Amino acid sequence: MTATVGHIYRYPVKGLSPEALTETQLEERGGIPLDRAFALAQGSAPFDPADPKPLSKTHFLMLMANPRLAKLQTRFDEANGVLIIRRDGKDVARGDINTPIGRKLIEQFFGAWLEGEVRGSPRLVSAKDHCFSDVGIQLLSLINLSSVRDLERVVGAPVDPMRFRGNIYIDGLDAWREFGWVGKEVVIGDVKMRIIDRTQRCAATNVDPGKGERDMNIPRTLQKAFGHADLGVYATVVDAGRVAVGDKLTEPVDGS
Repeated sequence: MTATVGHIYRYPVKGLSPEALTETQLEERGGIPLDRAFALAQGSAPFDPADPKPLSKTHFLMLMANPRLAKLQTRFDEANGVLIIRRDGKDVARGDINTPIGRKLIEQFFGAWLEGEVRGSPRLVSAKDHCFSDVGIQLLSLINLSSVRDLERVVGAPVDPMRFRGNIYIDGLDAWREFGWVGKEVVIGDVKMRIIDRTQRCAATNVDPGKGERDMNIPRTLQKAFGHADLGVYATVVDAGRVAVGDKLTEPVDGS
């Protein structure tokens, strides 16, 4: 079976809902444009937009600590700079993130939505060329859908692949085959990328992305069933180009 790209996603605001893409342009050592470009920082977070440095994810609103975030659907209108927040199909807040008042509207909404869970007042933060990834640098997260299906076999229930908040979802591979790519290069569409590490999973994956409730223990299940808490791999772009849904993935040549 040929391995192909099944889905592409970006997450404009760290911890909030994904946006599906049909294609994306990737630059050398870059990720998907606007992926984790913004974050909702705890009021006490020492983030300085003028001198951005990677911070622990505990300084931000996130699913691991704030599962109710998954009850919301968000969309970023890139052309107008407007973040739209919806619940149960209805708009509940919106704001132009390029303006102080627009950011304040967003911040006030999340302060109320997560009342009692936020340290101080949340701040919508960003900085030029900064990515709020959990690993501190801009990478691509690749998910093998067959590995998710193998996890479903162990769990005995459906496991939504969106629990893993990946960028590129691959179909048509054997389960767990991606772990053998670490330190090697794959080609997807026009893009050559190097697989740099396996992705260790945290308690954020325990949250049902549709209900906003913790209903599984994914890290513990992975550890018990497979002897590790990993699912997916991180990649960095070696040669820039375009990736689209349906593109073929070329695996590393044995011995490369």
